[in-house]
Amino acid sequence: MTQFREFVNIQYDLSLSNYTDLHRWSVENIPQFWEAAWNFFDIISSEFFSKVVDDHTKMPGAQWFEGSRLNFAENLLRFNDNHSAIIFRGENVGAKQKSRVLYGGKNRTITYAELYDEAAKTAAALKNIGVKKGDRVVGFMPNIPETVIAMLATASLGAIWSSCSPDFGIRGVLDRFSQIKPKVLFAAYGYVYNGKNFNSVEKLKSILRQLPSIQRVVIAPYGEKTSISDLPNSVIWEDFTAFESIPHLSFEQLPFDHPLYIMYSSGTTGQPKSIVHSAGGTLIQHLKELRLHTDLTREDMIFYFTTCGWMMWNWLVSSLAAGATIVLYDGSPIYPDGRVLWQMAEELGITVFGTSAKYISSCVAAEIKPQNQFNLTKLRAILSTGSPLSEESFDYVYRDVKKDIMLSSIAGGTDIISCFVLGNPTLPVYRGEIQCAGLGMDIEAFNDQGESVKGESGELVCKSSFPSMPVSFWNDTDDNTYKNAYFSTFSGVWHHGDYITITEVGGIKMHGRSDATLNPGGVRIGTAEIYRVVEAIPEIDDSIVVGQRWKDDERIILFVKINDKSQLSNLLIDKIKDAIKTQCSPRHIPAKILAVSDIPYTINGKKVEIAVKKIIHGERVTNKDALANPSILNQYQSLSQLRY
Repeated sequence: MTQFREFVNIQYDLSLSNYTDLHRWSVENIPQFWEAAWNFFDIISSEFFSKVVDDHTKMPGAQWFEGSRLNFAENLLRFNDNHSAIIFRGENVGAKQKSRVLYGGKNRTITYAELYDEAAKTAAALKNIGVKKGDRVVGFMPNIPETVIAMLATASLGAIWSSCSPDFGIRGVLDRFSQIKPKVLFAAYGYVYNGKNFNSVEKLKSILRQLPSIQRVVIAPYGEKTSISDLPNSVIWEDFTAFESIPHLSFEQLPFDHPLYIMYSSGTTGQPKSIVHSAGGTLIQHLKELRLHTDLTREDMIFYFTTCGWMMWNWLVSSLAAGATIVLYDGSPIYPDGRVLWQMAEELGITVFGTSAKYISSCVAAEIKPQNQFNLTKLRAILSTGSPLSEESFDYVYRDVKKDIMLSSIAGGTDIISCFVLGNPTLPVYRGEIQCAGLGMDIEAFNDQGESVKGESGELVCKSSFPSMPVSFWNDTDDNTYKNAYFSTFSGVWHHGDYITITEVGGIKMHGRSDATLNPGGVRIGTAEIYRVVEAIPEIDDSIVVGQRWKDDERIILFVKINDKSQLSNLLIDKIKDAIKTQCSPRHIPAKILAVSDIPYTINGKKVEIAVKKIIHGERVTNKDALANPSILNQYQSLSQLRY
């Protein structure tokens, strides 16, 4: 970050002295900032741009880096050497099961040279079956090296990659892939989770029967081997990529805004939206976040616990453009217990450890103290996303994980395949706050009147265009769905749907999704404010809070998952209410506190307040396949206490 600031000072004859100066300059001089980023990152292109952006105030529709031609995969494969590119670690499922999984439960290391060659073979194989620029190639894949290889091969040809993890239900996969009509599907025999091997082949049969656009299915050698003889147009990975010699890997040179990825909204309130992201926008935004905001170098080993159905997989893989080693993990983060990932961090020497707020809170509940059990000398940064990170989780990291570390809570989303707000190695970490707005991200908090506010909660907005805005939504005639998603609340301003407070020091406090914001008596309350209090109570494992329409107003309903040693007594209810009253306000106190056996989450680990809100109002949740535990919604529907 400091090197970049000095680079900018030299290039533009400036005297920016700190991050505040640099960020202000980046949003007041948007074309110059992104030009500096392009040059500083040494982006590989066959043709240079004639203009950085035609009109950065135009949202949507700004044209970025006109005239340039590049290839995303070429930038990720710029290092063709013996440095480790990928380390794979699978869940250790025991000797008996391990013998039936080709490389599950074991380390596997791939160098940059080997990755280059594997991408070359896979690209040649795709080209041989007619895959070309603009075709869609999809992955129904675990988080294994073949998934990265297939994506790189796809991108090298100018085809478009999209993926779902194999724990998605059949309907969830079809709701996504049927929209984009893919030509090729990559899958594996199965995957590993929570000590069990899961077979994907039977699920694939049902998917393929309803996905007629698929011309070839490629099965990677992972999972318990099963016959694929009755899978139409299927071939095993080894046969598909069999060449007598390594083919030449050529990189299709494409415009900056050529589609690279199709990502999907969660789909818990309707059919998932298919969000198209550009190769150039994804590349330059990820490089900014990885190389500057995370300080990633070739010497780093970066891990993020994710599946390939979540945008953090795409973000992690872009670390290859920085020459770092990426760590892929397939399995449960808490099997056989919550220490497994910390142990992996020690064994591999991970320097950047990415996870979710939910995982950190589960470590707090399990009283796991990594600094007492593992040597984390090399660990220098912990990244957290998925939901707001509580103040108690900040305390836990600095008390029980490591004192000298950069704890970066980050937030953005699938919509921008990146972050609006994130960490910064040159700034202090304040308890309960995200460190800063990202460079070039012209964000503010708006009140209901569209006025900028500081020190009070408001809607997260971005007032200027940025390169990683979606190119479009797939099959969205006239961009109507796209415009309604982000620009219907404030004209000409990106409205993200998060409720935030920007602090006096420039930090950001996240309060949860604004469409899940509570509104009793007309007072807006972020759900994260209540979670921070409730989930610090020892008797409570998890919770979800929603607003219920009640007598021409709204009342707060809190659902709690009690731990095995406790029960929801009147005494505990009073304790919860008192804690909320003391630490939040009397307005935050729930009208009802009800016990449930589990909290509904998406497969990507996000609480689904909107789905619960629909359920308790008797409305239909249309896409339950997007949930990790959809059957639990029936319990919320049947709670008779909600009717009085």
